[in-house]
Amino acid sequence: MGFLYKKKILIVGIYNKSSIAYGIAKSMYIQGANLAFTYKNHKLKEKIKVIAKKFNSKIFFRCNLKKDKNIKNLFLKLKNKWKNFDGIVHSIAYLNKKHLKRNYMNSITKNSFLKSHEIGSYSFISLAKHCYSLLNKNSSLLTISYLGSQRCISNYNLMGSVKASLESNVRYMACDLGPKIRVNAISSGPIKTVSSYGINNFKKLLFLNKIKSPIKRNISINEIGNVAAFLISNLSSGITGQTIYVDGGFNIVGVY
Repeated sequence: MGFLYKKKILIVGIYNKSSIAYGIAKSMYIQGANLAFTYKNHKLKEKIKVIAKKFNSKIFFRCNLKKDKNIKNLFLKLKNKWKNFDGIVHSIAYLNKKHLKRNYMNSITKNSFLKSHEIGSYSFISLAKHCYSLLNKNSSLLTISYLGSQRCISNYNLMGSVKASLESNVRYMACDLGPKIRVNAISSGPIKTVSSYGINNFKKLLFLNKIKSPIKRNISINEIGNVAAFLISNLSSGITGQTIYVDGGFNIVGVY
């Protein structure tokens, strides 16, 4: 019996088997969680249906996070399946690839700034607001960040400020939701995903993380998944408002 036995968790942000959210879903399923999923548009429905089936789930809903009304409708539908549930994994970001290939100042427009923050940061707040009444006591909310929130990472550009906003949300949300719900983030090392390959010279980030991190290798989505399962579970009952680094220790390294 796993440490997430009978816990009901909503996974937001799986795209395919390379997604960080897929690694998280896999670890949570192994630990006994019941899972539900969202997909962005009709084109992704069949793909998510296959993934859900792999995790013995028939619960998956379309939800474009651009609009609050879509998020509200998501939980109205979910309530028909689960009267209450125990947590959310938010693994969402958006930025046009062209904004990851130029310098920071020239890559930003007002529209790209607002849209990327709306989807990558505000959506986490909106999910929490619209599902609060459905969450059981001792529930947990989790989101995914990256070191670019704290340091200037070449070509990460606007996503750095989005992740900084997201991590700040984690702290304020943790204080607001305190007694009933815990809120944390995982700052992942670089992972080969569909989104990450939009970053110019991403292979260089992978190489540097491998040679500079104390463990001398890159991490896997399964390793992120294991930490995520822990943070969602009651085993981490004393942890909230934190950004936990799962990057092989790269974040601690200076020049040596």
